[in-house]
Amino acid sequence: MTRTVKLFFHESVVFDKFKDTNGEFKKTIINDVKGILSLYEASFLSVHGEQILDDALVFTKANLESSAMQSSPRLADHIRNALIRPFHKGVPRIEARKYISFYEEEESRNDTLLKFAKIDFNRVQLIHRQELSILSRWWNDLNFAEEFPYARDRIVEIYFWANGVHFEPQYAFSRMVVTKYTKIVSLLDDTCDAYASFEEIQHFTNAIERCCMDAIDQLPAEYLKVLYRALLNLFSETESDMGKQGRSYALYYVKEAFKELARAYRVEAQRADEGHVPTFDEYVRNGLTTSAYGVITAVSFVGMDEVAGQEEYKWLKSNPKIMKAGKMICRLVNDIVGHEDEQKRGDCASGVECFMKQYDVSEKKAIEEIQKMVANGWKDINEDCMMPTNAPMLLLQHIVNLVRVTEVTYGHNDDAYTIPLSLKDSVTLLYVEQVPMCE
Repeated sequence: MTRTVKLFFHESVVFDKFKDTNGEFKKTIINDVKGILSLYEASFLSVHGEQILDDALVFTKANLESSAMQSSPRLADHIRNALIRPFHKGVPRIEARKYISFYEEEESRNDTLLKFAKIDFNRVQLIHRQELSILSRWWNDLNFAEEFPYARDRIVEIYFWANGVHFEPQYAFSRMVVTKYTKIVSLLDDTCDAYASFEEIQHFTNAIERCCMDAIDQLPAEYLKVLYRALLNLFSETESDMGKQGRSYALYYVKEAFKELARAYRVEAQRADEGHVPTFDEYVRNGLTTSAYGVITAVSFVGMDEVAGQEEYKWLKSNPKIMKAGKMICRLVNDIVGHEDEQKRGDCASGVECFMKQYDVSEKKAIEEIQKMVANGWKDINEDCMMPTNAPMLLLQHIVNLVRVTEVTYGHNDDAYTIPLSLKDSVTLLYVEQVPMCE
């Protein structure tokens, strides 16, 4: 509480100098385009009750849109990039790559620092390429593209997610594990959404609850047995890896997260089967789990043995505010861009349809209100990152990064996982093109 007061007081004093006697932002600061850009970026770090930063966002965004048309090409590009994706909501690795290009055009640049940044980026990129090659072979060897023709074949895009959570070389094991588990999650999602009958989903959920090879006999279809066997093999692989580290408890939390996800998918399948549209509140309660954010985060902890012990897993399972916010954002931004296609496929009602029905509003109004919830979710995330918590900052940062990947994937008014064309430039930037070295 003391820290909250101090932060608020400090923030108020700092920004007072930008306002006139009427409490409005001074018109004179409009000419400082770089300063306005910095204030714009800072506004995304706001927490609940910081109205001055909310006002700063409105003020700076309006002025930056006009400044972009009057600035130099270099600065205009920087402004447009920030307006599309503010730094705080961007994937760190992508933002670093873009900033290298921006910094290279700076007259006051340090050429030694620039060269080091380029070498570092290119060397780490080689590690990522190697990991992606190994994962592609793993995926091809499973032959799941043929086993599950209805499912999205997106191993590169899933690695993009894992890499977005933590790109540093020391987390190679975590990226590999997260990619494998997320691919299974994606298969399960597509199976429940687009292929399996409700009865088959019930049987599969019951098998996951048992989580043993004996349960495979109760599955009514061969393709479900293939998927179930792949999941159990992954559990077995994780059990072996965690046993070597003395962290066998980690598998328990991963399994529990998977069971919770399977139950939530079953709820969705039942709603679709019955044609039931729940209230928005009911939808969100289940949707926090179907976001798969909980499973992916639990799996990411597997590869972070230096900071993710049993106490941290207990903290994660308690569903702290930052996790609730992350789950909500992941669920709702997906719903905003994908709800029309989902309704055409006959999926269960998304958050947009549920909000429209509960509050008797138009689709446009529902999306506007949901976007406000997403913005408030970011404030919750910011608060948990600024205030003392039982979790190490490194874990909090990785939780935030997963939300950032979601924003990038679904933040261009399309579902870039289902139709990955809008991710092509980012994938090329990170894994295909090396940064040109200075001559």
